[in-house]
Amino acid sequence: MKTYYYILASQRFLLEEEPLEEVLKERRRNYHEQEKEIDFWLVKQPAFLEAPEMAEIKAKCPQPAAAVISTNSQFITFLKLRVEFATTGEFQAPSPTIPDAIASLAMSQS
Repeated sequence: MKTYYYILASQRFLLEEEPLEEVLKERRRNYHEQEKEIDFWLVKQPAFLEAPEMAEIKAKCPQPAAAVISTNSQFITFLKLRVEFATTGEFQAPSPTIPDAIASLAMSQS
């Protein structure tokens, strides 16, 4: 199991109100230049929120939600400093309640 860290907010907030896309593009470019493997993902309607242990967090977050999920805790801390109205946390995956850390409910509904 790995530990995954996340920053979570409503899709509208993360994708429209915050300039998060530019930050993620720049980080991808930087990783590509350094030949470093991507360790972060933007996930719309993250499935990890369906886990029973995440019920309280899901209840506090406006839906539909979006999250940036990473194995790099420092990157999530950096994002939290830029994005004021968001929740951060962590979880372990794969687990019985979170089989895929970066799964999206949006994909299964299309």
